Formats: sequence, structure tokens, C-alpha cells
Amino acid sequence: MQACYGSAVKRRDFGQYCGLARALELVGERWALLIVRNLIVRPRRYTELQTGLAGIPTNVLATRLKELEQAGIVERQVAPAPARGVVYALTAVGRSLEPALLSLARWGATQLGEPQKGDVVTPEGMVLNLRAVFQSAEAAGLTASWEIHVRDVVVHAVVTDGALLTGLGPAPVGPDLTITVELDDDELASYRAIVSSMRDGTVELAGDRKLLGTFLRVFTVPRVA
Repeated sequence: MQACYGSAVKRRDFGQYCGLARALELVGERWALLIVRNLIVRPRRYTELQTGLAGIPTNVLATRLKELEQAGIVERQVAPAPARGVVYALTAVGRSLEPALLSLARWGATQLGEPQKGDVVTPEGMVLNLRAVFQSAEAAGLTASWEIHVRDVVVHAVVTDGALLTGLGPAPVGPDLTITVELDDDELASYRAIVSSMRDGTVELAGDRKLLGTFLRVFTVPRVA
């Protein structure tokens, strides 16, 4: 379903000359940062955004996209060949949100608690979480790659001389270690559950098995003092 836009959307205005207030005016509405999260991973069609944001009403998605376009955070692009149609992508201003988004996700990871009934984990959320919990100090000088399979989702993490690249799907080059996580049918595919399976040894490994310990050291939720 293609979004249809009418007149300009009125945003909240805190009336404060403050960077934080301005940020909240631009991306503080419900669902806005989750749209940015999904577009950080890669450009998306309208229908892909709707599918990837379980529970978002289509009128809310259309409104948020228009607000983000008006703010210069999101833009519409022609999909590259052989695909057709329009995709939504982050502008340079939108991409500059990533460090702040990762810091917020890193803090939020320490506050999650137990999953609630009806909670879901999205593939885009898994990718962003890997970036958020990446410990650059632990990865200094490291070159290694992992592929993680959880049910029908595949994500990859590639570290080259300490620099991280993550994304959906298989690793660009054959991974050094493939980790297949087996979860119970009713178990949420949360990062906590995935890491717990890794620590318990209830995962299938293909490749350099020593890199499992490296993964657990490099990708870890920081403790709150």
C-alpha cells in the first residue's frame, strides 16, 4: 500500500531553544525512531516498513513518514534495478542520527527486564542491537566474521581491524563462524535468549569454534553501575 499525503503535518512544539527539545520535536513522536531504526539497516518500501513495524497503523506510518520527510530526515528514492517503485531512505541528516540511536538502544538494553506477552523481536532490531552492544575496546585490532541463524532470520557481523559492519542476510564473504540458535517454539528470539543459548552451548557451530567466546566478549550488554 502506498502512502498518501495531504497537507503539512503539525508537529509538537515545546517552545524551548534547546537541542534536546528540538530533537524531540523532530523524532519524538511514537514510532518515529523505530522507522529510523529500520531505515538505518537499509532503504525500505512502504509495505516493508509496515510489515517490519508490527502493530503500526497505516495512517500513523504515513503521517510519521511525512513528518520525517518534512524534517529532512527521510527521503523517497527510486528503487535500484531490477526492482521498481519507490523506497524510503535516510538522508545524510537521518544517517547522522545513528550514534544517538545506538546510545539510546544501548541504555535501553540495560532496562529491558523480562519480555512481556505479545512482544516481538524484528530482524532490524537484531541488527541494531548488535551495533548497540558492540564493544569497540574489546574488538581493537580484531578481524573476524559471524553469521547468526535464528529461525528464518539471518544476520551477520563482520569486524575488520576493529571496525564493525552488520546487516541482514548472509555475510558478504563466507563467515569465520556460523552460529545456529535453536529456541523453543514459544521462546522470544531476544538477544538475551540468543546469548543464553550460546553460553549454555545449545547452538550449532560451523567454522572456528573459538570465535564463539570472542563474539560473547565483543557483543555484550554493558552493566549499569
